[in-house]
Amino acid sequence: MSDGAAAVFVHGLYHRPEHFAAVAAGLRAEGIAAVVPELHRGSLAADTAAVQAAVDALETPPLLLGHSYGGSVITGVRGARHLVYLAAFVPDVGESAAALGGASPQLRAAIMPTAGPEGTTLLHPGRAAGVLYGDCPGPLAARAVGLLRSQGPGCGRGVPERHSWKRTPSTYVVCARDRAIDPALQRTLATRCTGMREWRTGHSPFVSRPALVVGLVRELIAGVSPRS
Repeated sequence: MSDGAAAVFVHGLYHRPEHFAAVAAGLRAEGIAAVVPELHRGSLAADTAAVQAAVDALETPPLLLGHSYGGSVITGVRGARHLVYLAAFVPDVGESAAALGGASPQLRAAIMPTAGPEGTTLLHPGRAAGVLYGDCPGPLAARAVGLLRSQGPGCGRGVPERHSWKRTPSTYVVCARDRAIDPALQRTLATRCTGMREWRTGHSPFVSRPALVVGLVRELIAGVSPRS
C-alpha cells in the first residue's frame, strides 16, 4: 500500500509493545506503517495522551486497534479512520474497564502483588501462560510471558473523557476461547460497535495468530477511506 496507510496498536495491562512485534513486522512488509506506543504511564488519561500523540504524529488517520484494557484507551483518542476492539473494553459514558467486569477467575487468581510501590501487581508466571496464551505453542507462550511487566494501580478504573466509537466506524473482535475476559461480555460490548468478528482464539491472537490480525487490518484499511 502506498497511500500512507498506518495502524496504531494499543496493548493491554501488563503487556509491552514487543508483544505486537510479529503483527507490526507483517504489516510493514506490506507497506503499512505500524506504531505500538508504550503505555504504563500511570493512568488512563496519561496512556490516552501517549496514544493521541502517536496518532497526531502520522500523516494520515490510522486504523487504531486496542486490546483488552487498550479498548479504554482508544475510546478516548481522536482522529482514527477505524477502531478495532480486540477482546477489549468499550466503555460508555461514566464506565471504566473495571466497572464493566468480565475478568475470569483464572485471571484474578494470576494477579499477585509485587515488592514495588503499593498497589503494583504482576501476573504469576506459572499461571499467565494458560490465561493469556493458552492457544500458543509452549516456547511462544514462554517468550510472551517473559515480556510481561508489572502494572501500576488504577488504570483499569479510569473513565474515558470522550467516546470515539460513537462517531467513528468500529469493528469488535470476540475471542471465543478467551480465558481472561469472558467472551459473553465481549459479545455484549460488540453491540456498541459498527461490526463484529468472532475468532476461535485465546485472549492474545497477536501472539498466537499474528497473520489473522495482519489480514484483518489490511482488509479494514483497504475498505475504509481516510477521515479528517
